[in-house]
Order: sequence, then structure tokens, then C-alpha cells
Amino acid sequence: MGLYHQVSGSGPTVVLIHGVCHRAHAWDPVVPLLTDRFRVVVVDLPGHGESAALPDAGDVLEYMIDQMVELIGEVVPEGERPHVAGNSLGGFLALELGARGLASSVTALSPAGFFRSDADFRYTVTVFRGLQRVAGKLGRHIPTLTERAAGRAVMMGVFCARPWRYPAEAAAIDGEAIVTNTVLERADRGTFLFTAPVDEDLPITIRWGRFDLVLPVRQAKLAARLFPQARVEIAADGHVPMSDDPEGVAASIAATVERGLAYAGPGSRV
Repeated sequence: MGLYHQVSGSGPTVVLIHGVCHRAHAWDPVVPLLTDRFRVVVVDLPGHGESAALPDAGDVLEYMIDQMVELIGEVVPEGERPHVAGNSLGGFLALELGARGLASSVTALSPAGFFRSDADFRYTVTVFRGLQRVAGKLGRHIPTLTERAAGRAVMMGVFCARPWRYPAEAAAIDGEAIVTNTVLERADRGTFLFTAPVDEDLPITIRWGRFDLVLPVRQAKLAARLFPQARVEIAADGHVPMSDDPEGVAASIAATVERGLAYAGPGSRV
């Protein structure tokens, strides 16, 4: 079974990848700002949303990469190398697809993979496990809670600088999904490794939220060292910036795509 995805708009293909506990709807505030210029593909990663569950064994990140490669082969027109953008876990996957020569440009929003120490990784895992405990106790009350701006501030305050902007339905879905999500239980710091060397001409933008409470902005320094060609943008956002500042996120993606349209990377599209 292939990954659940939706396609809208026309033009160069842009693939958008969400983070842990989210699904394609995380990009809802941004998609309408891109479809007048680009053909936009949003996807549910394995173990998320409408896509099939993760396999019981094996490297979950490598499995996700393999599934994304298959999806690109399925949805991207022959001879075209897509532009890829991702948030958090999706940012790691986007950068890895770029590192493997499978993208014409990459926009990574607060990407995972730049833990400076085991303590950095443990901090992020602790944040998610704390949210799992809270969501587990709230249980069936989550949909009612997230109908109100104050409730969304409770549920999404860790992820967003302006959680009241997060769509209520999406917040309810995410609050319930975090209880059952197993990705962080299956991954560890050592699995977040990038293919090397990376084409130094690949257009990359790394945009990080100054108020990111999940992957603190200090990790952007390591990201800039590992991807020295990247343009690094520090924005007044949280960890999930698509509802904090959809116009700014769309502008970052569009500007990176424009740079990528002039890029002719090694190899051919998968």
C-alpha cells in the first residue's frame, strides 16, 4: 500500500512532509499560498494519518525514506526532480532526500537530526513523552478542549508560538495521535544520519523558530555546519511554523524553489 497523499495546483512539483504526530493537514494553512505557482503534494508518513502502520522491525527512518522515494517515483512527472520541504522529522527526511540527489531544492523547517549530544536527544524525547501523558489523561475530552483558543494553547503551546491560530480540528486529531505514535520509541539519536557528501550547489533553506521548544534554535548552528550552502533563517515562530506564519513559510519555500529551478543536480530523477 502506497502512502496516502493529495495533489493540488500546477507547476513545478513541491512535496511537503510533516513531522511526528502530525499528518498532511499540518500544511493546510500553507498549501493555498503555493498552488497558484506550484503543483503541491502533501503526504501522510508511514504510521501517521491514512497511511499504513510502520513495520514491526527495522530502521523506521530508512523505511520512511524508502517510502518517500517510492512516492516521488509515483507522483512526480517523468524527468522532473521535485522540490521538497519538511518540518521537524519531515525536515530531516527532506534534507536526506536532497543529500541523496533526489530533490532540486530543500526547505527544512526546524529539522530533526541536529542533536548536539545525547542530552539534546533525551530532552526532545522527554517533551514528547510529557505531551503523551497529558493527552492520555485528557482522552475523550481533547476534541472539546481544542474547540477553544485557550484549549489549543494548552494542547499546542509546545509546538506553536501562536497556538490559537492552529486549526481546532487539526489540534484535536494531533492530540489524539500523540498518544499512540511510536516513532520516537523506534528511533534513537544514532539513526539521524545524513548521506555524505552533499552536492554543495543544492539550494537549501533552513528556517528555525526562535521560540522552538521541541528542537531549540541553538541546533541551527550544527545544521549550518553540516549543510554550509544552506541559507539559515531564524523566524519568530515555534516548532511547527505553518500556522504561526503561513505567509512566511510559503515565501521561504517559494524562494528556495525559485533558486532550485536553476539547479541541475547530479543524476536523474528516481
